[in-house]
Amino acid sequence: MDGLQETLMQSLFSAKNEINWFAELSIAANKLGFDFCAYGIRTTLPISKPKVLMLNNYSQDWQQHYIHKNYLTIDPTVLHGMRSVMPLVWTDNIFSTCKPFWEEARFHGLQVGWAQSCHDAKGVGGLLSLARSHDELTPNELNANSLMMSWLTQVAHEGMSQRLLPRLMPEMAIELSVREIEVLQWTAEGKTSADVGEILNIAERTVNFHINNAMVKLDVCNKTAAAIKAAILGLL
Repeated sequence: MDGLQETLMQSLFSAKNEINWFAELSIAANKLGFDFCAYGIRTTLPISKPKVLMLNNYSQDWQQHYIHKNYLTIDPTVLHGMRSVMPLVWTDNIFSTCKPFWEEARFHGLQVGWAQSCHDAKGVGGLLSLARSHDELTPNELNANSLMMSWLTQVAHEGMSQRLLPRLMPEMAIELSVREIEVLQWTAEGKTSADVGEILNIAERTVNFHINNAMVKLDVCNKTAAAIKAAILGLL
């Protein structure tokens, strides 16, 4: 592990909050030759409207304009990150479907960039973007730094998740009993309470007892929602 990696790992455990951690991330990005750094996280719950939080050191004008124009919904780097964890180098072709957005980003100094997403075991996604206003990313630079940049993506997600998810997704602290997990697993397979009772050799009333307990813990109104939510949280 080189000096930059070791420093970042120490910061991962010492930064008190996401602001401190992002500051360390920005320093690492600068050491890799990038003036700008951005990190976004997207939760898996609620399913109908996942929570998104973004941190960056872009200009205030661009941050406000990005939000005002709702560019999150058309940003090609975000759309790519939701489909793939492969790194993406910014090019004119990448932004060909949203040229006004690309022109405005370049006007605010975001002319050269790279992005990569990360998805953890619970499905929570993160996207790290590194950018600058000058000097194209050359093949030599990418060959020299790509492994470090991808490693930084993983570290960014781990550090930010530790600090943000307890607030953004408190459901992650939910714990189910072994029996509650079993009945929800079979429920997720489409089995009725009677079916589950036969499979587990317990009374149907007992099955419903465990399902109801799980519903209360998961704060849902029916067993289907309980099975879905438990699966998303990685409990099944």
